[in-house]
Amino acid sequence: MPHSMTTSELSRTEQDRTVVVLGGGFAGVAACRRLERRLPEGWQVTLVNADNAQVFTPLLPEAVGASMLPGHAVVPLRQLLPKTRIVTGRVRALDAERRTLTLEHGQTVAGAHLVLACGLAAHRALLPGMAEHSYALKTVGDALAIRNAVIGQLEAIERDGGPLQDDPRARFAVIGGGFSGIELAGQINDLVRAARRYYANVPRDALRVHVIHDGPRILPEVPENLAAVAARRMAKSGIAIRTEAQAAEINADAIALDDGTSIAAMTKVATIGTSAQPLMRTANLPMEGKRVTTHADLSVPDRPGLWALGDCAAVPNDGDGEPLPPTAQAANQAGGQLADNILRDIVGAPTQPVAYRSKGFMATIGDQNAVAQVGRLRLAGRSAWLLWRLVYLAQIPTGWRKLRIGFEWIWSCLFPVDIAHLRFRTSDDG
Repeated sequence: MPHSMTTSELSRTEQDRTVVVLGGGFAGVAACRRLERRLPEGWQVTLVNADNAQVFTPLLPEAVGASMLPGHAVVPLRQLLPKTRIVTGRVRALDAERRTLTLEHGQTVAGAHLVLACGLAAHRALLPGMAEHSYALKTVGDALAIRNAVIGQLEAIERDGGPLQDDPRARFAVIGGGFSGIELAGQINDLVRAARRYYANVPRDALRVHVIHDGPRILPEVPENLAAVAARRMAKSGIAIRTEAQAAEINADAIALDDGTSIAAMTKVATIGTSAQPLMRTANLPMEGKRVTTHADLSVPDRPGLWALGDCAAVPNDGDGEPLPPTAQAANQAGGQLADNILRDIVGAPTQPVAYRSKGFMATIGDQNAVAQVGRLRLAGRSAWLLWRLVYLAQIPTGWRKLRIGFEWIWSCLFPVDIAHLRFRTSDDG
């Protein structure tokens, strides 16, 4: 595999026949997969990413709940994109005019086309105390840290002889009632309920998972009747849902709400709050809030050869003019369209706008339940949960990886939950 190349190592001809993609998420990978199959002979696609793997973010809650190993929520980019040059490292500077990226160690990567697909950053300063007293869920490391925190609280309660009433160690809170927050709350609830049998000093009725949402109902992206079904089933499984509640401050052992009340919890996860990548702010790009402005064909205005898609871009949908939603489904569709538009641009053909149409949605809610809509078909319960797993399993690349994850999911249904506290320490840590 070619090493990271500097501008001086690349001939002008090579630069003129290179498509550079920044970001190894769903949008960037989808674009690369189509480009590496269809680029004209002599052209090269280069993917620049901080890590050498793609994170399947919808599977991160499964890693939190020990339904799958954390490492199975990622796919190595070099295996996923065998014909793409992979360059790992953080980007420190972006020259939009010259379509050049400068990496942390001084390397530069340039191309005739530069695609921005770097997503959004977590806005950890959105609330007082958020960065200090809560977790985010963006990476595999986040998922592992949350799982360790949950198990660590059970260990602490067991060690100290059991909780008092409303003990914050036995309370787990998720801020945000969208897809990520609801799926995470369901997985945490499953984990603590399944693990409790191994902790004699932890009464079942002492454990409680809270969801705090500022809107009138959870899952605002789904039809109201399905959201209501999800709320009822989650409440039945012991999850406390607080709607129209605005978190004002996050403390070490509680979340203060703007109505003056508070919710006790030692383990807190905030699935709200995003901001533009710092790189976007300093690159003199047209912005709509925290996203790069684009035309409907994903090109950036007045920046020839520059494109943007995914969560970092405000892409107007050709169907209704509304920005594309920040979902994996939209990112995959836009990635394919972007690749086609670059190919059209190379041969001098007119580009086409993105015409995104949702194929449906799915959200797991814990206890082997989910809600889903595919076309006009609406499902809730075990059937929707099975559909969720089948759909995401189909999206996992390579047959052997599908087999591994499928086997692991079956294993998690048949055998006790893994409650190992995966604290990675070296021998030198003591």
